[in-house]
Amino acid sequence: MTVRVVVADDQALLRTAFRSLIDAEEDLVVVGEADDGREAVRLAAGLAPDVVVMDVRMPVMDGIEATRRIMSLPTGATRVLVLTTFDLDEYVFEAIRAGASGFVLKSRPLEELLGAIRVVAAGEALLAPSVTRRLIARFAGTPAARGGWRQALDRLTERERDVLLLLAQGRSNLELAASLHISVPTVKTHVSKILTKLGARDRAQLVMIAYESGLAAPA
Repeated sequence: MTVRVVVADDQALLRTAFRSLIDAEEDLVVVGEADDGREAVRLAAGLAPDVVVMDVRMPVMDGIEATRRIMSLPTGATRVLVLTTFDLDEYVFEAIRAGASGFVLKSRPLEELLGAIRVVAAGEALLAPSVTRRLIARFAGTPAARGGWRQALDRLTERERDVLLLLAQGRSNLELAASLHISVPTVKTHVSKILTKLGARDRAQLVMIAYESGLAAPA
């Protein structure tokens, strides 16, 4: 299956570089380009791409607001990968709150973007470890957040809470299976049930919920 991508960045040279890189892959194709957030929302609504590679700082509408609007589209099939040069916790947190499934830094090699697109298109979360710890320590686990999620967490079984806690630590399905001595298909079943019970979009939001609720604590 070919992953259909929209690239949203206000820098024309970067958009061209991203398109060339992505289109060179057999399983990826760029179906649209946007130079501001409003155009990104329009393209997402009209083209229903699998992934939007979204810059944070753009004119007319920033990437976070654009992500929020894309997540509210009726199709609900598009995932957003936030791409930014700014290693700032606020952007990570707000992007995930808005519905982004991943976050990568422009300072990383461009080739890493290809893997990130595939991860997000497959329904996985992608959070840069270099910023996730500070994100959690600074914003998560406030009393208001904990109160808001307490009732939702009560719906989880003890095993599901164990799975959620390990997810918050960034464990893969294989690592989860090894830690809990269960099979990978069983892990996937648990994750699916947790997503349903908490009304979460994907694993990225589950990580946020785990820390906001106080279930997981920053190291």
